[in-house]
Amino acid sequence: MPVALLGRVVAVALAAAAARATAGDPPNIVFMLSDDQGWDGLSVEMAPGVAGAKSPIIQTPNLERLAAQGMRFSNGYAPAPVCSPTRISIQTGRSPAALHWTKAAPPERGHKLLEPELVKRIAADEITIGELLRQAGYATAHYGKWHIGGGGPEAHGYDESDGDTGNEQAFTFTDPNPVDIFGMAERAEAFMKKSQAASRPFYVQLSWNALHAAKNARRATLEKYARLTGGAATDRRTQIAAISEDLDAGVGAVLAALDRLGLADTTYVIYASDNGSGGGGKRGGLSGGKGSVWEGGIRVPFIVRGPGVQAGSWCHVPVVGEDLLPTFCGWAGVPAARIPRSVEGGSIAGLLAAGGAGKVQRPREELVFHFPHYQSGNTPHSAIRVGDLKLIRFYEDDSVKLFDLVKDPGERDDLALRMPAEAARLRQRLVTYLTDVGAQLPKANPAFDPANPEEPDRARQGGGRRPKPGRKPGGDRRGDEA
Repeated sequence: MPVALLGRVVAVALAAAAARATAGDPPNIVFMLSDDQGWDGLSVEMAPGVAGAKSPIIQTPNLERLAAQGMRFSNGYAPAPVCSPTRISIQTGRSPAALHWTKAAPPERGHKLLEPELVKRIAADEITIGELLRQAGYATAHYGKWHIGGGGPEAHGYDESDGDTGNEQAFTFTDPNPVDIFGMAERAEAFMKKSQAASRPFYVQLSWNALHAAKNARRATLEKYARLTGGAATDRRTQIAAISEDLDAGVGAVLAALDRLGLADTTYVIYASDNGSGGGGKRGGLSGGKGSVWEGGIRVPFIVRGPGVQAGSWCHVPVVGEDLLPTFCGWAGVPAARIPRSVEGGSIAGLLAAGGAGKVQRPREELVFHFPHYQSGNTPHSAIRVGDLKLIRFYEDDSVKLFDLVKDPGERDDLALRMPAEAARLRQRLVTYLTDVGAQLPKANPAFDPANPEEPDRARQGGGRRPKPGRKPGGDRRGDEA
């Protein structure tokens, strides 16, 4: 068959598959959310030809297969640089700034600014993905880390769950089921099988805890990476690599279950992370890490496979976790009138159907990341991205930095002084957005004496030196609070 004709046949087949999934037969949806997994945390390249866009050590063959069968988003973002704000944002389609939940760990004290108080539990009247899809006839399940309180998933639209869990529930699971990776996969398969037997479409979310208990990796995997790294099984680098491969095996188990049940062609599979990884000042060529809104703290792996999604495709349009709720609702046939007006995300279904081309229609064009807190050597700061440009504002000294993320994804060339008009424009858009959503801001600490500064209280933050505004930060040193 001629190549051109073959291409048309493939395009028609993809379009037909997408039509079947959205007309009359709602697709199944499996969303897998990893924890603290940076942009470079897979053996899957997350931007074509960009140095540091994948791990040189970690092996994730199942995620490589998922990417080869679907679409990779080179500009996929978590809503926040720490976990629970991202998790509630995904569930509600609203930004952490609007929800007044922007940090997971306790506040640091003794700094120049005081961190705002947080809500720290999902409200009973927040409408979630689970509630909207269950109203549309879906069977819904959430396994693994919930971490946003409010009575747990079953109080917020999920038929089955592991309860109102955080990090600690999974820490007891070791080899051969580290951090309950394979237990979660087994429960997901049982739920999918039961839903299939009842002729119900399903939504299953697996929120893996794995990287929070890296030392619990399987012994054989630890030994493998100790050999590869030339280190010891007790080395943090070895443990992170080992648990990442174990997590990939869990992903493979879920994909194999879909194959066994004959559901792979009618199921969307989405894989992302809740924030960037901790440690160091650069993550896969990106600056910063967990606890910062530099790219290393918020740009994450983002892969989608499913009906109508072109295999081996790329999308370079920025997408964010808030986009998942309207995307899932569109696939499920949820009427637009049922989606809360407060939802800030937009559907990415059009990007997936068009081979990565197009744009996301959101109520606002800009993406805003708000972290008015101290953590991991970072001072309170916020960021806004519009088009290719990103501005970061630091609240201690009211300074800004401006970057062109297409030319400079590592955020090393500050353009603020060379492009003052653009810096002023984005700064004002950031202020306007935060004002419009009622975001909380840090306030001056009346007890702070710059001539005799008190050492900040970081007893629960892992130590560290006093941060400096505008510095390129490191990542989270412990990663066990969020």
